[in-house]
Formats: sequence, C-alpha cells, structure tokens
Amino acid sequence: MPAPANASAEEIRDVNERYHDIAARDYDAKWGIDFGDIGRDQTRQKLRKALGGAEPPRFERALEIGAGTGYFSLNLMQQDLIGELVATDISTGMLETLAGNAERLGLSDRVTTQHTDAERLPFEDGSFDLVFGHAVLHHIPNLDVAFREFLRVLRPGGTIAFCGEPSRNGDRLATVPKRLGTAVAPLWRRVVGAPARNGAGPHAGHEDEHEAEGHALEAVVDVHAFDPGDLRQLIAEAGFERIHLGGEELLANVWGWWLRSLEATAEPGRVPLRWRKFAFHSYIALQRLDVALLEPRLPAGLFYNLVLSARKPA
Repeated sequence: MPAPANASAEEIRDVNERYHDIAARDYDAKWGIDFGDIGRDQTRQKLRKALGGAEPPRFERALEIGAGTGYFSLNLMQQDLIGELVATDISTGMLETLAGNAERLGLSDRVTTQHTDAERLPFEDGSFDLVFGHAVLHHIPNLDVAFREFLRVLRPGGTIAFCGEPSRNGDRLATVPKRLGTAVAPLWRRVVGAPARNGAGPHAGHEDEHEAEGHALEAVVDVHAFDPGDLRQLIAEAGFERIHLGGEELLANVWGWWLRSLEATAEPGRVPLRWRKFAFHSYIALQRLDVALLEPRLPAGLFYNLVLSARKPA
C-alpha cells in the first residue's frame, strides 16, 4: 500500500525514518540478508544487470543512497568493487547497524556513514565515481530533485546504478501471494509446528506495541511503483545519458512474497529449520530460473523489480 496521495514530502520522510529505525534491529534476519558467498554473488549479479550486462568495474569512491544495513554496498566492498564508501540513510538506526556490520566484516576503515535526506546531499560537486542504492528510490518523495542531486555530486562521466525498484506490474503481482499467504497461514503453522506470532512471554506486551507500530508504518513507507518509460524520462530530464533499464525477478518474487506472508504470522524463533532451508533454497532456485530464462527474454515492465544505470556527461 503506497503512502496517502495527500501526504506531504516531510510526512513521508518522517514515516520512513521512524519505520526504518524500528526495523533496523532485526532487518537482516527478516529479509535473510547474507554477507557470505550468496550475498556477494547476488549483489555482483544485480550490479551487472543494472550496468546492462557489463562486468562491474572498481569504483574508487562511492555514495550509497538509503544504505540500510549495508547489504548492497558491503557485499560489493568485499569483492573490491568499491574502494571508499559513504553510506547515507534517513534512519540513524539503519546506519548504526551498517556500521556494526562493517566492523564485523573488517571494512570499517573504508566506510563513513552520514544521516541525510537524498534530496539534500551534504557533499561537494563532483565528489563520487558512483551513486547507487538498492530498494530506495521508491521511498523518495521528490525523485526529480533527488536525481539532480545525484548528478551534482557525481564527477563527470560518473555512474548511477539502482536495483530492486518495484515496477507497477510487480506491485500488483505482490498482492496475490500476500493475500494467499495470509489466508493459508493458520494451516501452514499447524503443519510446520510454528506458534502464532506474539505468543506468551514476559515481554510480549512490549514486543506487540513495538511491532504493531512498525507494521502500521510499513503500509505507508512506499511512495512510487515505476513504469519503465516514465522512469527513463525522469532520469533523462535530470541530465543523465546512456540510460539502461532492465527487469529482475518474477517467479522468485511471487514465491518470496508468499513465503514471507506465511512466516510473518509465526514467532520468528519458532519456525523450524527444515522449513527455513526449504524456503531459502526454493527462492534461490527460482531466482536462478528468472536469470537464465525470463530476464533475457521479457520486457522490463513485466518483472517485479527494475534495475537501472546511467552516466553523467563527461
């Protein structure tokens, strides 16, 4: 569900900041974020698709927009595709988690965090070789302003690359598995032996209040779902050239939303390991099928997510 049509830009930013601060503490676990071989392979593949199939070069100085907990950037840094990273986010909670992940991975000496809004970047002109992000553009109220900021802080010939942005068709597709998952969740919990979420426990009341606020905010943090043609025009009007737009994940995302809808109804620590393994491996298998068979052949707008890149004129 997108933010209300009458919501102001400041209201949207406020909701996004509060939601992501709440989500930061268990975000990696909720979304199965991996900083090992699988995460590195996924992020390299995403960047390659965004660049139109080209093998990613090394970017000496990169700015990540909406960096979250570091899934995209830290995995790319582990592969030496990024030298120095400035990670930005509207959520201080997310940046704190990212800094902890960077420390754990031995990358903290090359990572700087900055709490900022994507529409008002506190950096000098021509500061970066790459401006990039994952699943962030759809949260930004005034994208035309943001893209002009991306252009400004890039050096001449620099690159933007964004992945994981919902298409309009993908946004519609997601509603079906979400509803189906919610409908069959009680039966699924009985079959796998997982108790309903927020069951008995000494801290249940506190967790209910905390999670309820997060769930309420989650319904309104998204602002955009994109038509590829409209997005291409927006990027061009900001002053970029050599624009590439592609699609990623169709079967994997339909299946993934169904899995998440089921699991969201159960106590997180009580979902059996055998189910978690099945869910993970089946999702990865469908992701590979999308890459091999569907993404090279179908129009970008049919997919759940869009990937894009463009260059600042030299």
